[in-house]
Amino acid sequence: MTAVAAPAPVPLAHRAARPIPSRRTASFALNASVLAALLAASSAPTPLYPHYQDAWQLSALTVTVVFSAYSLTLLLALLTTGSLSDHLGRRPVLATALALDAVSMVLLATADGAGALIGARVLQGAATGAATSAAGAALLDLADPLRPGRTALANSIAPVGGMAAGVLASSLLVNFGPAPAVSVYLLPAVLLTAQAVAVAFTPETARPHAGALRSLRPRLAVPQSARRALLVAGAAVVAVWALGGFYSSLGPALVHLVAPAAPRAVGGMVFFTLTTAATLAVWALRRTAPYAAVTGGSLAVVPAGALALGGLHGAGLPAVYGGAALAGIAFGAVSQGALRMTLAALPEDDRAATVAAYYVLSYLSMSLPAIAAGAATQRYGLATASQSYAVAAGLTAVAALGALTAARRREARRTPDARR
Repeated sequence: MTAVAAPAPVPLAHRAARPIPSRRTASFALNASVLAALLAASSAPTPLYPHYQDAWQLSALTVTVVFSAYSLTLLLALLTTGSLSDHLGRRPVLATALALDAVSMVLLATADGAGALIGARVLQGAATGAATSAAGAALLDLADPLRPGRTALANSIAPVGGMAAGVLASSLLVNFGPAPAVSVYLLPAVLLTAQAVAVAFTPETARPHAGALRSLRPRLAVPQSARRALLVAGAAVVAVWALGGFYSSLGPALVHLVAPAAPRAVGGMVFFTLTTAATLAVWALRRTAPYAAVTGGSLAVVPAGALALGGLHGAGLPAVYGGAALAGIAFGAVSQGALRMTLAALPEDDRAATVAAYYVLSYLSMSLPAIAAGAATQRYGLATASQSYAVAAGLTAVAALGALTAARRREARRTPDARR
């Protein structure tokens, strides 16, 4: 198993007291559940997009703007608050962000138009961005030397597992629950509120220090030890997160295009297929070498796109769902492999900022291509936009394979024993 190396020693002034083992385990589980809940809440609106389109006559472009308002605001939050918990502490940043996310759920439940949806998603993106980097850094703080690799696994599996759970619960409520546009958001609101209270009573894992205001200046702070890995895996991360953004925003519309008579639940479940496959892939490949995982995931992008194209040309829903499953496998393989590569030998002082940089790349890759797809759908139709999207994702994956191959060759030249 490829383990995450122990962080380098830092000055005592920057180091917080370590929780005792039992509390550390409980805090680790709580922070992992926070990541899962944040992403579950973020995916809750996905099955409702067709409902919003019908009720308010929204275009595909508007739907992708609603989706991307969340992603782009999350991106801005990561750029500004990504290292805030290094200065203020994990606990206050997490508790505040979770409370704000719960408020965004209430705003989504009471939305009466596209403007209200966008406003609620903006608040949700800001809260999720602040909480994501803090929770991810807290998981690194709570790493157990006796269980190497657990932190990277949690940072990889909790988000995709949360998205799968969120879209499944939302799909079920949309079809079988009362007032789905309201009830879909009630459970996340209660859960996020409970987690905010729980976090407030957990031990602090970071030593607060000066510089909080200065840290709010937008910046990407990636230590040299993590920069090369992020550059090598960057194209693969772009490809798989772009696919995730497409299926999250326009997946239900694609299903309706391929099978107009299918129940509405079928549309929402296509993103559930992707996220479930991603969760299983993260778990199954947890002991696979990071380079191999990223390479295998990149290879899966091309047939995933081909299956989606097949669905548009007569193969129907089985091809669409097969493409979503392969896209999920690619997503899970690349995400956990790239994260493990990035977190290796990570200095303790830069934990939150580095996790934030990884998610900046991820969410930028998810949001901007989705907006472009919405605009293309508006002008050229969903079929043409989907075909172009699949081709672009495939070409990006091919570029990723080239970068990974070149990196392995450079590493082999530097380390002759690596050839054996």
